Amino acid sequence: MIKLFQIYAILSFTLMLYSLNAQSIYFPEFGTWQEKEASAYSYDFTEAIQFAKDHEYSESRDLRQAILKGFMQEPFHQLLGPVRRRGGPAGIILKNGYIISKWGDTKKVDMTFSVTKSFLAATALLAIDSTLIAPEDLVKDYVWDGTFDGEHNAKITWKNLLQQNSDWSGELWDSYDWADRPPSDGNIDSWRSRELHEPGSYFKYNDVRVNVLAYSLLNVFRQPLPKILKSKIMDPIGASTTWRWYGYDNSWVTIDGLQMQSVSGGGHSGGGMFINTEDMARFGLLFMNNGSWNGKSLISSKIIKEAIQPSKPNPNYGYMWWLNPEKSQKWEKIGAHIFYAAGFGGNFIVVDQKENLVIVTRWLEPSKIEDFLNLVYKNI
Repeated sequence: MIKLFQIYAILSFTLMLYSLNAQSIYFPEFGTWQEKEASAYSYDFTEAIQFAKDHEYSESRDLRQAILKGFMQEPFHQLLGPVRRRGGPAGIILKNGYIISKWGDTKKVDMTFSVTKSFLAATALLAIDSTLIAPEDLVKDYVWDGTFDGEHNAKITWKNLLQQNSDWSGELWDSYDWADRPPSDGNIDSWRSRELHEPGSYFKYNDVRVNVLAYSLLNVFRQPLPKILKSKIMDPIGASTTWRWYGYDNSWVTIDGLQMQSVSGGGHSGGGMFINTEDMARFGLLFMNNGSWNGKSLISSKIIKEAIQPSKPNPNYGYMWWLNPEKSQKWEKIGAHIFYAAGFGGNFIVVDQKENLVIVTRWLEPSKIEDFLNLVYKNI
């Protein structure tokens, strides 16, 4: 018969193992970050880092030129928010929270374009987590100023907006949904009169609709989204004070008698998230650890798991995070378990919960991201 002291010893040992496991992830405090050699984990990223340095995004560092050139096919496209000249290639690789490799100026604040969408999604996850909204709820029941009027727009749910399959139709901040990334064929008349798809049935990457989500969340929180992000996520994870999240010059609205700016979900027309590489890595580490930071849950693991589920119209996309599922893998040699944020100009946050890795790379030629990751993962 097992004696009580034996049971106590077994329980004590189990709790000790659990405690050690819980402490295996390092969470850097504000202004500090411990580093380890990649060789401590039998990794060698020398070739991958040199590849990233050698394959800088090929367009101008003057991002005004790069943006206008990149979206020149869009009618009426213009810069509505701030733009900043970018730096050179930079990146960080984390293992168990420790910096094991870095290159370039990791403290330089740069535009991050559509990586902003994953930050926007984080504010939506906070709203879901606190039961302010539910994914299947109709947005028209929360935003009733005409934004979701009409037979089609009235069917749109929060989930549709997060998965970019709402096919919302309209104008916001002097930008039309149909003018964002129009088809290569046709003309303005055909684009404007197109047949709308049932919400939830058709994926279309569209910044106007992303901005509709940001505006809708502003109506729910009734506080600027950067303020929500700062207090609920960025401050708790020890992010710097240098990041900024902008909207457009014309995206100011009155909420409860106060002027607030509705932020943009990217830098397509300027604005979006301006942030350094280290703060991007901290954000990735939070998601790598299922929303928990040093024992404190900032976003529930259940909500994060929901956010990285494949959507029906596009199995490579969740709640504004890109996925790599087995049946439709974009990156064939990289595991199906990873998910990532991606932005114009080669900005990426790759999260690997299986290997406890976070990989941030900036200003890498976008077509070279798979080659870069293959070099990173070849000895993992």
